[in-house]
Amino acid sequence: MTDTSTLGLPEDAMRRLAEMRPGQPGALFTSDLSVNEFLLVREAGFRPLGLVLGSSIYHVGLQVGRWSQNMELSTLSQAMYQARELAMTRMEAEADALGADGIVGVRLEIEFKEFGNDLAEFIAVGTAVKSDDGGQWRNNKNQPFTSDLSGQDFWTLVQAGYAPLGMVMGSCVYHIAHQGAFRALGNVGKNVEIPQFTEALYDARELAMSRMQAEAEQLSAEGIVGVQLLSLPHRWGGHTTEFFAIGTAVRPLRADHVIAKPQLVLPLTDK
Repeated sequence: MTDTSTLGLPEDAMRRLAEMRPGQPGALFTSDLSVNEFLLVREAGFRPLGLVLGSSIYHVGLQVGRWSQNMELSTLSQAMYQARELAMTRMEAEADALGADGIVGVRLEIEFKEFGNDLAEFIAVGTAVKSDDGGQWRNNKNQPFTSDLSGQDFWTLVQAGYAPLGMVMGSCVYHIAHQGAFRALGNVGKNVEIPQFTEALYDARELAMSRMQAEAEQLSAEGIVGVQLLSLPHRWGGHTTEFFAIGTAVRPLRADHVIAKPQLVLPLTDK
């Protein structure tokens, strides 16, 4: 992630954040958590500070794949990754300005705009939270943790003795080769695997997964929970799609932590 301390935020955002900082007269929090999620986040020992967001309107460049070749479109992969990083980093900067320990319930959204070809807005939004116990909840880069877990899953994670480190993601925009006309005709009416397509989808998902895992390793995570593997066609046509892997990297709260196994209690019976 980019260093949030060097990233400027709009004046209106800084004014809103200043009004929400704890200790300010009349300060109130905003949150997109449901009532149940809010209660469970509080039960986990965290106070919501406010809704934080980051936005990046990005021009996604053009890259064309070879008609008959499976291949990653690296220019587009880089664009989709960098645009999300900008949005995420600005959201983290807002949380940092609030003095937050982390951000829960993060959503990443993409909206293609009608006022320009190949323009898309990348949005990251979540609820900044502060720990009641004053412990060290920030990640190893001294940034607020980010998590796309629901409030219920966040509570369960903390109860199990784990802490979120950050949302990790991997992106791969891939061109899937077209089948030749003769081969396509030869498959008509048959149940048959199309190895060319299988290999393309397998390779693209593996690239996205490996990049997500590399981000988790940079955070010194023990693992990744809540992983989603998404196929996002956007506006590139049927043979080009983005494979996107995302999840929450986690660490144990204690080095010697072991999750307690439930004890089996047998009912008493009369002899």
